Amino acid sequence: MSFLHSKSFKYIKNLIIGLGASVVLLGALFKLESLPGASLMLTIGLCTEAFIFLFLGLVGPEKDYYWEKLFPGLDDYDAPMQPLTVGGTAAPMGKPLDGEVVEKQLGGMLSELQNVSKNLSALKALQEVDFSGTSQQIQTMNNFYAKLNEAMGDLSDSVEDAKAFKEQLAGLNQNLSSLNSVYGNMLSAMASIGRG
Repeated sequence: MSFLHSKSFKYIKNLIIGLGASVVLLGALFKLESLPGASLMLTIGLCTEAFIFLFLGLVGPEKDYYWEKLFPGLDDYDAPMQPLTVGGTAAPMGKPLDGEVVEKQLGGMLSELQNVSKNLSALKALQEVDFSGTSQQIQTMNNFYAKLNEAMGDLSDSVEDAKAFKEQLAGLNQNLSSLNSVYGNMLSAMASIGRG
């Protein structure tokens, strides 16, 4: 690996660009504010920027991807390269891809994608649900439960009243029974008086 592609060179290049830009900005600030030394700072900053642009023009752009390492011969226009078939992995030069391996890999990826699709569909359905009337529905349910509790309380009171009524009926039955026996005795007594 050459020095131009090393991390040290990238650091030095970024340092030079940053320092040059800061000197130009400070020179412009000093010039706008008419501070002493503004012309000298602006001149130094612009010369630094000119050097940076010259430097970047000579160094050239750096590659972001090194595809030739993955596909040897990619830099050479006339290199004998095999077209990449379905898969995602490069086959060694001259050897075709194994169909079964590729099919297994794609089958696993397809099932994962189907699961993701189902989950996204469920999320979309949830997104489309209208929750705008939910608070009103909850308030209505709270009112219903309050009325239901009142009705249960009234029912409990009614049960107590029914017990008291039953007790009163039992007392009334006893009174009627004793009244019947007294009436029967009176009739017997009157009948015996009428015979005698």
